[in-house]
Amino acid sequence: MDQALSRTMPGEVRRDRVLTLIEEHGFVRVADLSSLFGVSEVTVRSDLDQLAQASLIDRVHGGAMIRSRISTAGSSSEEAEPSFEESADTLADEKDAIGRAAASLVSPGDSLIIDVGTTTTAVAHALTERTNLDDIVVFTNSLTIAMQLEPAIPRFTVILTGGKLRPRQHSLVNPMGSGILEQINVSMAFIGCNGIHPTDGVTNINLPEAQIKSKMIEAAEQVVVVADGTKVGNVSVARIARIDDVDRLITTGSAPSVLLDKIRDLGVITTVAT
Repeated sequence: MDQALSRTMPGEVRRDRVLTLIEEHGFVRVADLSSLFGVSEVTVRSDLDQLAQASLIDRVHGGAMIRSRISTAGSSSEEAEPSFEESADTLADEKDAIGRAAASLVSPGDSLIIDVGTTTTAVAHALTERTNLDDIVVFTNSLTIAMQLEPAIPRFTVILTGGKLRPRQHSLVNPMGSGILEQINVSMAFIGCNGIHPTDGVTNINLPEAQIKSKMIEAAEQVVVVADGTKVGNVSVARIARIDDVDRLITTGSAPSVLLDKIRDLGVITTVAT
């Protein structure tokens, strides 16, 4: 867009175009809108505030999201978040590749946290296939992952965190979901997410699960984010961690190479699984 033209664009027209972008992409960043329309970030924030006051969008950290993604109670809407079953077959081959790469990092005697999600379930599956692993302790807040790991018992000790059950993801969250995480220290945590960005860090669409993910990160010596390439560059409503809290990212070839380079430059070991 020609910046000279965009600067003279009436505010109402600009806000209509901003709303269209949010509807198309689900989330937009203030900095990106400022660059696109050739106006200051202060002007962009004012536009977003007006759209939010009209109940058309929701303002979140660093930008705005479509209103349907957040409930009036402040948690992610069930409509916006696909169920575990709906997500399971999406990019299944990429998730399997990530799972194998992640499982290769584990050594006998390690203690692990495995977060809820379809990609982390692929990690759990790959771990059970490694018959050379013994004396592994796994903490998880996922009923699905606990069942996935069950065939590896007694080589593995599997411990559920406890807490309130979220049927949509078969996950355990607060209240009482984070108590055990505040009492443990593990070798490695495998964390899923809805987005990882070099500036905005690791984010998730679901607020209750984001709280648990943050506690998992605090309990781990090494934090490994597992996310297919479509998640790289995305930013969701709830921040899980800063990018410098992450030790390693395992992703796939669909991730934008420019963003992967930026993440590497920030000190995150980045693996593209195949």
